[in-house]
Amino acid sequence: MNVENNRATDVIKTREADIANVLLTGEALKTRIAELGEEITQDYQGTELLVLGILKGAVLFMADLIREIKLPLTFDFLAVTSYGASTQSSGVVRILKDVERSVEEVHILIVEDIVDTGLTLKYLKENLSRRNPKSVKVVTLLDKPGRRKVDVVPDYNGFTIPDEFVVGFGLDFNEQFRNLPYIGILKPEAYRS
Repeated sequence: MNVENNRATDVIKTREADIANVLLTGEALKTRIAELGEEITQDYQGTELLVLGILKGAVLFMADLIREIKLPLTFDFLAVTSYGASTQSSGVVRILKDVERSVEEVHILIVEDIVDTGLTLKYLKENLSRRNPKSVKVVTLLDKPGRRKVDVVPDYNGFTIPDEFVVGFGLDFNEQFRNLPYIGILKPEAYRS
């Protein structure tokens, strides 16, 4: 058991060596997520909410957020891709896993980890809106408006960040770094060949 713990610690230290600096601490994330939960609770008083998390990046954010929303709610997940193993969006959005229930006549809150180009979010909002929900709104942990390619604005935003490649708290590069308890800026040499 001790050998496994040492290996896990070594792997985390190796990954953290690839972080240029911490952009948002775990404490800052926790505080802002609580504020977002309170705001969403107030805005949706008297309604039931369907929270749709976008896999995989939004899982940690969504788990913390739904505990802060003091309303009846259900949740499900969508899996979409536009990146693959790249640091740049291909612009082609594919749904890999769809919602498992009808969204007709329900209030939908899409939970995103980051809004970058906006292409994925625009596609999802249009796709879900065609299914006749009562409403479709978006909460994102991070917004990177400097990279926007389409006119999309999240309804709820945790943090506006600069145009840097960020990882941690669910965000990844090539499936790595998701488990970091903060948002960090990845060193360019970590993702450039």
